Amino acid sequence: MVVGDFPIDLDTVVVGAGPGGYVAAIRAAQLGQKVAIIEREWIGGVCLNVGCIPSKALISAGHHYQEALDSSVFGVTTENVKLDFTKTQEWKDNKVVKTLTNGVEYLLKKNKVEIIRGNAFFNDGETLRVFTADAAQTYTFKNAIIATGSRPIEIKGFKFGGRVIDSTGGLNLTEVPKKLVIVGGGVIGTELGGAYANLGAEVTILEGSPQILPTFEKDMVKFVEKSFQEKGVTVVTKAMAKEAVDNGDSVTVKYEANGKEESIEADYVMVTVGRRPNTDDLGLEVVGVEMTDRGLVKVDNQGRTNVKHIFAIGDIVPGAALAHKASYEAKIAAEAISGHPSAVDYRAMPGVAFTDPELATIGLTAAEAKDKGLDVKASKFPLSGNGRALSLNQTEGFVRLVTTKEGNVLVGAQVAGVNASEVIAELGLAIEAGMNAEDIALTIHGHPSLSETIMDAAELALGMPIHI
Repeated sequence: MVVGDFPIDLDTVVVGAGPGGYVAAIRAAQLGQKVAIIEREWIGGVCLNVGCIPSKALISAGHHYQEALDSSVFGVTTENVKLDFTKTQEWKDNKVVKTLTNGVEYLLKKNKVEIIRGNAFFNDGETLRVFTADAAQTYTFKNAIIATGSRPIEIKGFKFGGRVIDSTGGLNLTEVPKKLVIVGGGVIGTELGGAYANLGAEVTILEGSPQILPTFEKDMVKFVEKSFQEKGVTVVTKAMAKEAVDNGDSVTVKYEANGKEESIEADYVMVTVGRRPNTDDLGLEVVGVEMTDRGLVKVDNQGRTNVKHIFAIGDIVPGAALAHKASYEAKIAAEAISGHPSAVDYRAMPGVAFTDPELATIGLTAAEAKDKGLDVKASKFPLSGNGRALSLNQTEGFVRLVTTKEGNVLVGAQVAGVNASEVIAELGLAIEAGMNAEDIALTIHGHPSLSETIMDAAELALGMPIHI
């Protein structure tokens, strides 16, 4: 290995080029900082390469396949529908993932961010070393933003390899499995389970909690459960996964449910039980950066660690592991380094599941609001009363507003249904702006549109509904 003899000076260095890191680097550069970004694997990180983006591509492909198989309700009939999964994967990798990751690299270069490839290790609070396969170079820095993301958790009895795969392996299968077992019914497991069910796989989901998607309210999840039943997806809740036995051409999954030992054979078992922060092998303990027992970095409301010029964002800090949370925190940290009084405010942080139908939540649920001592009411408008939902033949779901009884101020909202991931954005803006139900009801919405359900729910909150 060749070792650099002289340190190279850096101003602000960002470690990790995912949706937290690359956004931090670009915003810091826009604010006049001289920035370098260090990435050991993928520009764009897990999200763009083997996470958020490719999973949504497979979900989209599954929807198109199902529509091609049966659109008879619209008077459209088709014959001899075939799925070429090789082409599906080529489209995902080359037209979607590569387009976005190349775009991110272009944006970094456009903003004059230096890209350094390799593994970063902090020597102390002012220097770090970057290792490649055949060389190592030492750098000094004035400020650092750590955005190294997370990786899938491997559980006992399910060592990754062969037919035991993580979400990355699930996204990169070369064929649609005839049978797929998913251990973990959270957002990742249910999204990919639904995608592969739409693509023709027989899917079984094993979830340890009493319901799949445990971070969403039960009346929202029931729509996904119903959809799974219609697709033939088997959901086993309160299940404890015990062991996976790789048989070479299949895998046997052993689990316990309702006090009984069970087993199921499949082509693959995908484990999606959570993610672990990538804070090991960085040298943070050498620098004295404080961390939690779970390996998360302790930060203040600007992302600053106890080492004042070192910041941390995204999956490696407390809170939900969400790409948009990482990007939000990235801007705050970059602005803090530049002397701006920016600080995080998570009150309108959306959570989305790209299931069938989609689920989205933002702000407080009614129960959470009451726990905080707020006197609130919940107003729920069904999609079945919306013209656009009817024209799409997707009327399952609702929009619910959580508003204070005094003043009708919006403090939270939940959306279950078609395009919930898009509809939730207006509600986030309303919460950020401190709007009340009257503000929303008086906002003119285009007709026919799904967003009209927000206006209808606001009118319901005011006690003057038109369409219900």
